[in-house]
Amino acid sequence: MTETNKIHPAITVNNIKNFIPITLEMEKSQYSFWSGLFQIHCRAYEVLDHIIPAPADSSSSTTTPPTPPPASNPSWERLDAIVLQWIYGTISHDLLRTIFKPDATAPTSLGSIKGHFQDNKNSRAVHLQHQFANTRIDNFPDASSYCQELKNLADQLGNVGAAIEEDRLVLQSLTNII
Repeated sequence: MTETNKIHPAITVNNIKNFIPITLEMEKSQYSFWSGLFQIHCRAYEVLDHIIPAPADSSSSTTTPPTPPPASNPSWERLDAIVLQWIYGTISHDLLRTIFKPDATAPTSLGSIKGHFQDNKNSRAVHLQHQFANTRIDNFPDASSYCQELKNLADQLGNVGAAIEEDRLVLQSLTNII
């Protein structure tokens, strides 16, 4: 088979949920986790250039970006549409309504998603810190569920740059148990 007849690996993905099992939601701070999984998937299926522009050649004096290729490239357009389908298939309906633009490309859609989650880091951090401080063990069926919720909130705080130190996490856990 010649190189021009080769099927691109991205075309073979039937169900993105098999590879990215979470749904990115506006209410949850799981953007870093979702983004990491999405990048791994795009790297594995050879479409990373559709979400992360290749760095400009440092030896070149031109400042034109190397990606995306011209819009007249049908192969690139098809792969970009596939990546868009992956994005849309792994985000909540509310987030989709927020970022959807009819003629968007994968990089512009991901930029919108990133902006949504990273432009309001401070307010997210305050909200999550409030949730963390007010999480009580009596609202959970067992200690394991309670600890998992605290870990989840601590991870979300870390994702917005407001990490909780382990000592504070242990102290909070003990305080809420007593």
